[in-house]
Amino acid sequence: MLSRIAESLFWIGRYVERADDTARILDVHVERSLDDPWLDEATVCRALMGVMGVPDDGVDPTRARLLARLAHDAVDPSSVAGAIGAARENARRARETVSSEVWEGLNTTWLSIASGRWTTVSAHRYCNWVRERTAVVSGLVDSTMSRDESWHFLVLGRSLERADMTARLLTTGTLHGAGPTWPTLLRSCGAYEAFLRTYSGSALGAAGEEQAAEFLLLDRLFPRSVLNALTTAEASLEALEPQDPRGVRSEDAHRILGRARTELQYAGDLLQRLPEHMARVQAACSAAAEAVGRRFFPLVGATSWVEADA
Repeated sequence: MLSRIAESLFWIGRYVERADDTARILDVHVERSLDDPWLDEATVCRALMGVMGVPDDGVDPTRARLLARLAHDAVDPSSVAGAIGAARENARRARETVSSEVWEGLNTTWLSIASGRWTTVSAHRYCNWVRERTAVVSGLVDSTMSRDESWHFLVLGRSLERADMTARLLTTGTLHGAGPTWPTLLRSCGAYEAFLRTYSGSALGAAGEEQAAEFLLLDRLFPRSVLNALTTAEASLEALEPQDPRGVRSEDAHRILGRARTELQYAGDLLQRLPEHMARVQAACSAAAEAVGRRFFPLVGATSWVEADA
């Protein structure tokens, strides 16, 4: 496969997942700030923008500025609209590889955003629509593309982004005075009912918070958990470049993801040191993406998250 096609597929997966997860994070925090009048708007927005890697320009952020920056900015690929536009552009470049249904799904979604109609509705309605549209595109990817190299590149990008963004979402739960509750975090990941079934409907008390954290981090069967995403990324890497039969991996991405997965599985203080563990996951996903770029499409400059200054 040509490196430019591989790169486009990898970033389609990342950008679609980024749009989905950014919409989830925004929906959780915007709704929380509207429901709780005692929360300071500037503090909530500044903390959330820091978690999302948006540099602090020194001006007190407002809810409107937050949405303009992370929801409706059509140029910046770290926003919902920008990520959809970037995914659509990459699908156009890989038009001969992606299915017609995937292309039409992305193109239709982008044209609806570009029309400007979604800037006039509530943030909750917009975020729900984005989640529905990205679910449609992801479903079309899985139902209309062969499980060959093209699919594995797309799933690899999606899995790395999902692990990174789930880690960011969990980090927002630690924002002092502004973080959502664990039931809210579970619902934002579509995990609430799955969590209740797994733990037989146990209430989310003090012990339940640790169970919720473990579910979103370590559950092997739930597709949005960090562990599941890392494992899926490793499987796609293995399919693209099988392990050396002598047991020596020649590519850095294998080692980076394997180390991150192992550290997460055997950490005994997940809830107590959650921000630190999530920062490690984000760093591992960024390093693994760079290693994939060096190995499979070295001539292409990859776009990655830019962390805010401390």
